[in-house]
Amino acid sequence: MPFPTTYAQFFLAMTIRQLSAPEARQHLPSLVDLLVDSVNNGSSVGFLLPLAPAEAADYWQGVVEAIETQQRVLLVAEEDGQLLGTVQLDPVHKTNAPHRAEVCKLLVHSRHRRLGLGRQLLQAVEAAARELHRTTLVLDTRLGDVSEQLYQSQGYARAGEIPEFVRNEKGELQATVVYYKLLSAQP
Repeated sequence: MPFPTTYAQFFLAMTIRQLSAPEARQHLPSLVDLLVDSVNNGSSVGFLLPLAPAEAADYWQGVVEAIETQQRVLLVAEEDGQLLGTVQLDPVHKTNAPHRAEVCKLLVHSRHRRLGLGRQLLQAVEAAARELHRTTLVLDTRLGDVSEQLYQSQGYARAGEIPEFVRNEKGELQATVVYYKLLSAQP
């Protein structure tokens, strides 16, 4: 597929929307494919290579259960019925943190990376957070990951890094970087 001359041309028919638990169940095969593709193409999202489809399916079953209990929000980007990417929001349910949520598992299919879709998904998850009155967002990513550039460009501030936080496919321990964004100061 040739790349479009502008992002707008590429994403002309793309929509980002929240999935209910039944809708997420319906999209399980596409969600599994997206996670496997993301991990196989370098995303550090809690899984190691090779990621078996059964392990990815188990993960998404847990997400569906979390959606059912209102513990998670799942947003998807799709075009003509094809899943292009996802992002999740985990609202904190502690009594001292009704204003906080974690942004997690920002995934963009490898065919659609570097076209602005990650940025659009981040903006959509921030809008979802605002609707839930969540004004402090946190996330983490592997130190040196390309996603750091995206988060920084979207106003996420680096809080610090934690050494030896994740293990890679080679068994090496790597650091993660924690980011935050205060939406209360945003329009």
